[in-house]
Amino acid sequence: MSPGPDERGDLRGLPSGRAGAIRSARPAYRLRRYEAQDEDAAVALWLRTWQAAYPDIDFAARLAWWRERWQRELVPAAFIVIGEIDGAVAGFVTVDPRTRYLDQIVVAPEHWASGMGSMLLAEAKRLSPAGLDLDVNTDNVRAIRFYEKHGFAGTGAGRNPVSGKPVQRMSWRP
Repeated sequence: MSPGPDERGDLRGLPSGRAGAIRSARPAYRLRRYEAQDEDAAVALWLRTWQAAYPDIDFAARLAWWRERWQRELVPAAFIVIGEIDGAVAGFVTVDPRTRYLDQIVVAPEHWASGMGSMLLAEAKRLSPAGLDLDVNTDNVRAIRFYEKHGFAGTGAGRNPVSGKPVQRMSWRP
């Protein structure tokens, strides 16, 4: 089954009666399925967030590569869930439940520690109930702590094929 909306426009895998937006306990927060018109906002947020996490790297130089990767790798293969705060895109998560791979979880820097990341991760776990795997840069201590807090454990090490930076493989199993 390919990810995305079914013939009713529902998120696949949602129990009956839970179509459309998924609301959290905070009424200003909302999760919803990705739509094609979200691409510009999502890619811009991806760039801005990585730039905040690694200010010494010029991520603007990678924008065309990111957009191509978004269109050719992530959109066709992954469930993408958008997180909104007061109607504005504030985060997203991409997960492929067939491979259990969580490729991206992105939250706008001004919303770090707001609960948005936890909501997105909970949705990724719901979409991939058999488990999740991800790679995180070993120098991204903030992200590693976040994943550990949510039940992930280190399961291996490697190198990012693009940047060459060392990464830690982390996994969550229910």
